Amino acid sequence: MTENNTLEISRRRLLGTVGAAGAAGLVIGAAGGVGVTTAGSDGGTTDGAGTDGTPPLTTVGSTEVMFHGKHQAGITTPSQSCGHLIAFDLAPGAGRKESMALLRRWSVTAEALMAGKAPAGDTGVALDAGPSSLSVTFGFGRTFFDRTGLTARRPAALDPLPAFSADALDARRSEGDLWVQIGADDALVAFHALRALQKDAGDAARVRWQMNGFNRSAGATAKPMTARNLMGQIDGTGNPKVTDPDFDRRIFVPAGGDAATEWMAGGSYAVVRRIRMLLDDWEKLPLDRQEKVIGRRKSDGAPLTGGTETSELDLDERGPDGTTVIPDNAHSRISAPEQNGGAAMLRRPFSFHDGIAPDGTPDAGLLFVCWQADPLRGFVPVQRKLDRGDALSAFIRHEASGLFAVPGGPAEGEYVGQRLLES
Repeated sequence: MTENNTLEISRRRLLGTVGAAGAAGLVIGAAGGVGVTTAGSDGGTTDGAGTDGTPPLTTVGSTEVMFHGKHQAGITTPSQSCGHLIAFDLAPGAGRKESMALLRRWSVTAEALMAGKAPAGDTGVALDAGPSSLSVTFGFGRTFFDRTGLTARRPAALDPLPAFSADALDARRSEGDLWVQIGADDALVAFHALRALQKDAGDAARVRWQMNGFNRSAGATAKPMTARNLMGQIDGTGNPKVTDPDFDRRIFVPAGGDAATEWMAGGSYAVVRRIRMLLDDWEKLPLDRQEKVIGRRKSDGAPLTGGTETSELDLDERGPDGTTVIPDNAHSRISAPEQNGGAAMLRRPFSFHDGIAPDGTPDAGLLFVCWQADPLRGFVPVQRKLDRGDALSAFIRHEASGLFAVPGGPAEGEYVGQRLLES
């Protein structure tokens, strides 16, 4: 791929963020371990740029996410407008040796694509585009350790998630030996990465399942805003922020733990759930009922107790009739960290729409991806509580699930997972 020299220089001026793509309100800095370089991020004049410093649409393709770092890309990277989730199972007879070769190939390809370069044997699908905030993230499922003879290195945090009463899980679209998350702000760039990684799998691994998602495009709003889901609700307001003093403790595995699992230092655990939204039923509810189910105003995401989107929930406030303003079974109340012993996770989902089901209802919803240092202290306690009485449960269905160990980012000269596979 031929790249403009001026664009190359401007990409490398500063680490910054794509403001309009920050669906979770995240601020990426050196402490986050992921660099995002944006043309025009040095504060200079850029044609079409907003007065608040948000990049114009013409810079969407030029934004580059770094492959190497303390953490893998795609965790604290601002949410991209389109993405793919794909799980692989190792082929019969493939084991540790084949996995090492595969992760080397994948890492070489991902590094090139994230820099906007064409890997060997490129198809030319994204020939005219820059990196477009492409990020590629790799993880290991529980069964990977059995297939590679590494069960002694498998973390206890990868123990199977408990069953929840509302689950209707399809085993064919759940779990997997290997998991890849792809995100980009251009659909062709995202597909290009998907196709390249699928080809790289060769005879070593076979696709188990694949899911496609999207978010609002960068630059679609006048200023950075928290994204909305397909129910029309602002989704992601309560996410932890990288500026929080306890962010790393909650989201990333610390160094200096058990020697057998030290390879996970700087990594995180991803819980992946395909959550179908029963949109026909939801859209029949009047606005006030929808807001009581969530506990927030639909217009701006503010709590029903008042303020703005970022105002604290007043869980004790009562109305004239003596009932709590935010209902006892409201989703925002039940999922609030203070209601779950401080349990927190970084939600980084994509919406999906896979057509119309035979009964005429939309097969649409949320590809829920959340990150935490330990799913037993993040996802599990919150989901258990939601499972017991969340008003939103009547309008959603959990149809697939996966749990993956995502190691820390590779250092220069390393491939993802090297510290596990070569230890």
